[in-house]
Amino acid sequence: MGRGRVELKRIENKINRQVTFAKRRNGLLKKAYELSVLCDAEVALIIFSNRGKLYEFASNNSIMKTLERYQKSSFGAPDNSVQIRESQMLQSSHQEYLKLKARVEALQRSQRNLLGEDLGPLSSKELEQLERQLDSSLKQIRSTRTQYMLDQLTDLQRKEQMLCEANRSLRKRLEDTNQANQQQVWEANANAMGYARQQNQPQGEDFFHPLECQPTLQMGFQQDQMAGPSASTFMTGWLG
Repeated sequence: MGRGRVELKRIENKINRQVTFAKRRNGLLKKAYELSVLCDAEVALIIFSNRGKLYEFASNNSIMKTLERYQKSSFGAPDNSVQIRESQMLQSSHQEYLKLKARVEALQRSQRNLLGEDLGPLSSKELEQLERQLDSSLKQIRSTRTQYMLDQLTDLQRKEQMLCEANRSLRKRLEDTNQANQQQVWEANANAMGYARQQNQPQGEDFFHPLECQPTLQMGFQQDQMAGPSASTFMTGWLG
């Protein structure tokens, strides 16, 4: 009794899937080896598992040689026009490189001359041109420095003006605050004095009090005090 036909679909069971992969992989590698030996064929086999593990077989012990042979067979020999274009591009790039190299060398030489180096090979005309270039550079540097200093001075003046305005504003606010505080103190003192005067001031008839004293100045005339000794008194004394 033969085995039934296996349905070709993904095996859902993970263990069964791994077992089937191992069996069929080994069988495929064995078939590739047998094909290369029996038929003297160049065989290359590449297998990646679902985990990314690589399995390979090459009949000539170098799978890269087989891949290179495959590329040559598939894409054919390179076109001559492509080689010509590549050669032209390479030649143009080389010429551009030579131009850039010469320009860099000239700039480096000019920089050394500006620093006062390698002046021996220069002619009198080149030295005069270098001197004019240095004078122009110095003028430009001085002009830039002067403008920078003027800008800084303007900025400082603007900041000074802002600080002065802020100082005046703060002084005005301080004076207003002091004046308001002084006014409040004056009003508080005035209210306190008015309240004390109101408490000490007598009200109604209690303001006037009768004076309890004996009068020392008697207006009028008293008969008893003004009368002198009587005649009978003098007579009695004289007779006695």
